[in-house]
Amino acid sequence: MTKVTLRMTKTRFVVPAFAILLATPSFTARGQAATPDSAARAAECRSCAEWNAPQAPLRIRGNVWFVGSHGLSSILITSDAGHVLIDGGLPESAPLIAAHVRALGFRMEDVKLIVNSHDHFDHAGGIAALQAMSGARVAASAPSARVLRAGESGRDDPQFGVLLAFPPVRQVDVISDGETLHVGPIALTAHLTPGHTPGGTSWSWQSCADSQCLDFVYADSQTPVSADGFLYTRNDGYPTAIADFQRGQTVLEHLACDVLLTPHPGASAMWERLAGTNPTHPLIDPDGCRKYAANARSQLTQRIATETGKP
Repeated sequence: MTKVTLRMTKTRFVVPAFAILLATPSFTARGQAATPDSAARAAECRSCAEWNAPQAPLRIRGNVWFVGSHGLSSILITSDAGHVLIDGGLPESAPLIAAHVRALGFRMEDVKLIVNSHDHFDHAGGIAALQAMSGARVAASAPSARVLRAGESGRDDPQFGVLLAFPPVRQVDVISDGETLHVGPIALTAHLTPGHTPGGTSWSWQSCADSQCLDFVYADSQTPVSADGFLYTRNDGYPTAIADFQRGQTVLEHLACDVLLTPHPGASAMWERLAGTNPTHPLIDPDGCRKYAANARSQLTQRIATETGKP
């Protein structure tokens, strides 16, 4: 088995960043077990069927592939020494993701590392099954690792009380801000971007093809959404949420970012951009992360104004 080495690489920023600008899904009470493809599942998660709608896998560029569903991203980065998978979708997404990996001509057994954006059931729900299929190492921030191991979010999550449980991940290695994880020639850097969740993490890497190297950013959600009763401006569970968001937005503005990807493709208009008319590469936009951060800052400002009653 290829050895996966974890090596710390310092970055320019203390706290990294990004933002996901998406409406909150509708859920029932926390703690219910997933029931894929059933009436019970439809009742407990009205958005899951739409999120998990079929989507053909595709090459984004070079060694970067989209292997998720239409509404939930899962990104495969490949090399001759092993592959990296970012995010595992819903519990019922795991077979779809694995089928996509195989359809592209790769083996799940060659996935050596699985990482996560944030620890909600729609992005982490399939990780346990994907780890079992591949034998891959799973790595996450300390707060996310605790949630992944438990299979449910804690009281410090702004959406606590409306999040569904998911299959616990058996073993999770803890990584830190700015740490670079290596699988063969793949170098994936973690940017801790809490706010949407206490352990939210964005990922950056470089992919080279056709004599051109591009900087990729998989930017985690920074949408200020919450369960009823949670106030970002005044709470005991996660009092640093606003400051975390603000630091993240600043970092995102400065990250090298030729191609922006997000946990929900719609948050970065991925499908619309792919259908565009850019003859070279429809997803290349050096201003993508800056625009994403600006949108996130606007949403946070609106949320604070709503809570305080001050425009």
